[in-house]
Amino acid sequence: MNRMTKATNSLVAAIKSKSLPLGLTAAFVVGAVGLLVHNPVHAATTGSVSLADDRQVTSLEALDSAVETLAARVTPAVVNVSVVAKRDQSEMTSGEGQGFPEGVLPKGLERFFGGHGNQEMPQQIERGVGSGVLISPDGYIVTNNHVVEGATQIKVTLNDRRVLSAELVGTDKLTDLAVIRVKGSGLPYISWGDSARLHPGQTVLAFGSPFGYFQFSVTRGIVSAVNRPNPYSDDARKPGGFIQTDAAINPGNSGGPLVNARGELVGINTFIISNSGSFAGAGFAIPAQIAQGVTEQLIRTGAIHHGYLGISMNDVTPDNAGFFQLPDATGAIVSQVTPESPAAKAGVKQGDVIRSLNGNKVENGSALQVAVSTIEPGKTITLGVLREGKEQQVTVKVGEFHAQGDKAEKPELAEHKGKLGLGVNELTDQLREQMGIPEDVKGVAVETVRPASPADNAGLAPGDVILEVDRHPVASAEKFASEVRSKAAGKDILLLVWSHGGASYRVVHPEDEKDSGM
Repeated sequence: MNRMTKATNSLVAAIKSKSLPLGLTAAFVVGAVGLLVHNPVHAATTGSVSLADDRQVTSLEALDSAVETLAARVTPAVVNVSVVAKRDQSEMTSGEGQGFPEGVLPKGLERFFGGHGNQEMPQQIERGVGSGVLISPDGYIVTNNHVVEGATQIKVTLNDRRVLSAELVGTDKLTDLAVIRVKGSGLPYISWGDSARLHPGQTVLAFGSPFGYFQFSVTRGIVSAVNRPNPYSDDARKPGGFIQTDAAINPGNSGGPLVNARGELVGINTFIISNSGSFAGAGFAIPAQIAQGVTEQLIRTGAIHHGYLGISMNDVTPDNAGFFQLPDATGAIVSQVTPESPAAKAGVKQGDVIRSLNGNKVENGSALQVAVSTIEPGKTITLGVLREGKEQQVTVKVGEFHAQGDKAEKPELAEHKGKLGLGVNELTDQLREQMGIPEDVKGVAVETVRPASPADNAGLAPGDVILEVDRHPVASAEKFASEVRSKAAGKDILLLVWSHGGASYRVVHPEDEKDSGM
């Protein structure tokens, strides 16, 4: 994933000039103010402190002025979203990028609000606070699906402190985007920007209501990276391509805008990665490339229809490129083809490397995933495929995405020695039932994985099924052992692994052991 600008965004732009959306969470920083005490004795000894060069001051003041102007232009379009929702217990305690529950304050802040925080809510009734952004003068607002999911009442506070009732226009759980609307005309709004032109180092501002109480906050940072996958995703088929930023965002900022230096909407803030639950330097926004298309479709039809091929993919990397006879480390490796899916019907095969989509280069799996999700179901596309070193063209009629069900849990880890650090067993009917492994999955079951072993480092765990070793099927434990033992000491091994309902290729770097274990 070089960058969203060149990979995902350029590919999507070439396939379909529309895009799809996602959400955010905001920032709160409590600082300490210190006093600099003038010491005349010290001053007399060291001399007076020199003032900054006028040119430096002018440069800083010019930067401040530009940011102030930008913030003043965007803030009127930012809204605070308050909801009353009915949700089951699991929804109230889990999920990506949760909004901040109204009436529940972070530890240490209760004293600033009269001690009314952490009040108990009736079971299955949740009051939440998030953010949103006006994208039209007639009241259409983009926010996160998780902010308004299950809402029975939605209230929007505008920058001028008016509180208006909002209606739900439509939601898209796959991208975590939603559109709501308030009645009005001539409302302040901001225009969509081109997230395909973002690159690391560019200045961005994040807006919203951190913790729900600090409405219309603004933070400044840079684009840390683009084209990031979602580490919290419960479904590998969900599009990634997130913008990573160090502009501070926290719970309550979900659904707020991320804007570029021109004040254009380039992302919808949606989640953070943090051990504490508050901002830790890594916030993520759904790129406008995705959000705009989803938003426009929701406004037009009230529903979303995502394209679907029915494949699982790995990125091509310098580690695995040689195993697929590739000239460079670009493309998407097909690790699994769902039976009866559009890809299966078109003849796409496991081990194919997709190098282009409708003649446009595919940089990686994430770029292909985002591009396909924006294609209208029923349309026909052409995939450029490298199969066993030979180039082919495959025509596929795009299907419609539907969410997949829950996956089986994995049993506990156990220890095993050997150059890979894992133990396998025959895939018996009993193991299939225990681990929830479908009948059409053929291979050997991983029973134990030694912590910090090559297998552990490659992400294998008990409950996984190894389907291939170096592109060779392994239908029995004996065949697996034979394949592994035949490899030269220290030589990398490519495993095709079924896990959590999907298959993926893993490169394992074996330990250079003298024994012939696994």
